[in-house]
Amino acid sequence: MPAKRNLSGLIEVDDHEYHWTIEREPQWCTADGWRGMVVSLRQADAPREALLEFPMPSARRSALQPQLRRPQVNGVIIENGVRAALAAGWEPTSRGKPAVFEVDANGN
Repeated sequence: MPAKRNLSGLIEVDDHEYHWTIEREPQWCTADGWRGMVVSLRQADAPREALLEFPMPSARRSALQPQLRRPQVNGVIIENGVRAALAAGWEPTSRGKPAVFEVDANGN
């Protein structure tokens, strides 16, 4: 039986709890091509959300390069994404539209 994939969770970074959820799986869009996975972050009891966009790798494939796969999500990637969003100016306690950040497969 294949392993079940986590689509949401809770992580603690610097004494603050953050809820994360996969908002969008990688998908093909006829206008834009491949669109990567999006993960939503929200600090517990804070109004502003951050969206982490994981771009798909380049579409050039060869016999040596595996097929396109969705990025794996684990605690380290989410933690790195939280830290990168905070460093880029995300203020979870402020009000406003969700802040959108493009991150690499490692969450940086």
